[in-house]
Amino acid sequence: MTTPSTSAAGAEAPAPEAPPGPDAAVRLTGISKAYGSFTAVHPLDLAVPAGSFFALLGASGCGKTTTLRMIAGLETPSSGSVLLGGQDVTVLPPYKRPVNTVFQNYALFPHLDVYENVAFGLRRRGIKSVKKQVGEMLDLVQLGPLARRRPSQLSGGQQQRVAVARALINQPKVLLLDEPLGALDLKLRRQMQLELKRIQTEVGITFVHVTHDQEEAMTMADTVAVMNAGRVEQLGAPADLYENPSSTFVANFLGTSNLIAAEVTGAGGDRLHLESAGQRLTLPAARLRSPVAVGGRVLAGVRPEKITLTHRDDEDAIPEGRNRVQGRIVDSSFIGVSTQYVVDSPVCPELEVFVPNVERDGRLVPGAPVVLHWNPEHTFGLDADQDIDAGVDPEAGEAAG
Repeated sequence: MTTPSTSAAGAEAPAPEAPPGPDAAVRLTGISKAYGSFTAVHPLDLAVPAGSFFALLGASGCGKTTTLRMIAGLETPSSGSVLLGGQDVTVLPPYKRPVNTVFQNYALFPHLDVYENVAFGLRRRGIKSVKKQVGEMLDLVQLGPLARRRPSQLSGGQQQRVAVARALINQPKVLLLDEPLGALDLKLRRQMQLELKRIQTEVGITFVHVTHDQEEAMTMADTVAVMNAGRVEQLGAPADLYENPSSTFVANFLGTSNLIAAEVTGAGGDRLHLESAGQRLTLPAARLRSPVAVGGRVLAGVRPEKITLTHRDDEDAIPEGRNRVQGRIVDSSFIGVSTQYVVDSPVCPELEVFVPNVERDGRLVPGAPVVLHWNPEHTFGLDADQDIDAGVDPEAGEAAG
């Protein structure tokens, strides 16, 4: 096999490309937003396929809400254009755009009951007969029996569904959702994630959803754009972003990643051979984002749930060909479905491992010597010039917007 060529040190990764094709419900071209000397959104191209559930995901201040507001017409872009269904709406005011927005606080009219809240948009447009349309929309969000209740008599989840129904009854081409589940408790939020996805699937309208919650985006969206500091770090299907992160930020922000600094010691077949603190590892060449020559350095990543934890007394039972790292347990936390372990190892002082609580090994306690092992195919490789801790605490950023 030809030895991988050396990558350009410090070269900036190319921006994610917008999906091709004319059937984009939303197309942003070179869109940006600056407030004086501060740039909230750097020029980006983005296409949202018609009929899809699309999520803009990122920490506070990453530019996701500013991007959504430019689509809605609530912010004027500093550059670039906004197209909705192929129509350039960049200079159109919000009320002339074929979109509706659902906000975190729902913005329901407290003096109107559920029926009249949902009917409001139709009545405002001068439509006299609204009974059939309102009834169908209340059935869609499963609130028919509560039609005559006021918002104050509803739970948070019910209010959220009223807000969605009120927005959808106007038949927008795009529904924009700005942190719509942020005010709900964890259990209700998870229920509403499934409910929103069901509604989107039934009506077939394009949803663009802004959230800082990784689980929320991964659960509902067909496509996720991970934003950081006003740029799209990576764009793709949730599973692809999780399994094949393109940067340390995405690897750390979407769940937890163990990132091990290692040296490329050789190549053979479709594998790269690595060494870190005397521990030998194998990395599929296809899972290395930037080519690195023998002698170069990479970050070898593996998700905590991909790792098996074995007491060192049983090391001989580990199958050949697996990546192995020696260590010692320093902490463990029982969280119901699994136990989370923190392991001190020569390659990393705090490797995390998630072990399902099926057949628990009583020897796996703090202080126990262990071997961490996993299928090499579950290892991904990243450029070692990146900040290994990027995305671990994204809320620490000072950007606004």
